[in-house]
Amino acid sequence: MTEQFPTGKALYVPLFLALAAMVTFLRLLPMQDYSTLMPDPGAGILGLSWRDWPAPDFLLCLTLAWVVRRPDLLPAPVIAGYFLFEDMLLLRPPGLWALIVLLATEFLRARSQMLRGFGFWLEYALFIGLMLVMFLANRALLAIVIMPQAPLDLSFAQFLGTILVYPAVVALSHFVFKLRKPATGEVDVLGQKL
Repeated sequence: MTEQFPTGKALYVPLFLALAAMVTFLRLLPMQDYSTLMPDPGAGILGLSWRDWPAPDFLLCLTLAWVVRRPDLLPAPVIAGYFLFEDMLLLRPPGLWALIVLLATEFLRARSQMLRGFGFWLEYALFIGLMLVMFLANRALLAIVIMPQAPLDLSFAQFLGTILVYPAVVALSHFVFKLRKPATGEVDVLGQKL
């Protein structure tokens, strides 16, 4: 007997991979503004002008937001495989960031029942704490093996940007992709517990 699979559920992995590929493609585009080579008298926070700030990690926000809302729609091999692929494309140490992201998503996946009762602000606080642990673990492991790293102020700026963009990614996931936390006892179209 063949097991039926709801078609709507099967579309989320290709959708995630398409969004991830788009984000990675945009990260690889050479978007250097040559006017930034001139000194900027209006340098802001951390001595960086708004043009010098690194882009937030949209893919990490998307991954964590989806795992919090519907951990069953984004399997661990998909996350590990794509982040390993991205490590190689972005010339990061292969597997380090992929492992950190996989551990973070599995931490959230193991607590999915508890996270259902969290409001957005508790989820956001958990995201900030998890991001801080991921950021520090990555920097510490790279320092242990004496790998070259981005300057601390640029890494911290990306960390802040990622934290600030998370609510927008959650709103996009909720309103556009219809990903929401299932209610306690909610079942899918086949009657299986979510």
